[in-house]
Amino acid sequence: MPKFVIEREVPGAGNLTDAQLRELSQKSANVLKGMGPEIQWLHSYVTGDKVYCVYLAPDEATVQEHARRVGIPCNRVSAVRRMIDASTAE
Repeated sequence: MPKFVIEREVPGAGNLTDAQLRELSQKSANVLKGMGPEIQWLHSYVTGDKVYCVYLAPDEATVQEHARRVGIPCNRVSAVRRMIDASTAE
């Protein structure tokens, strides 16, 4: 299944409390359950004013629909073409 990186502009994201992040995560997970197994949230990175999420989904429209249902921004969706890491240099 295709992998996507989603950039979300969330002012003050890095200052959200554990409870706030848990609440947002639970809301997202509940929406995902309702959408079925074709979309999966792998993980997210929280920075100062942005959240970068990695999802598996059939297409960008499905990622956008999830964001709409949760009520969270989805400012940029990028399809992952390849993945590299330190082992790529070996």
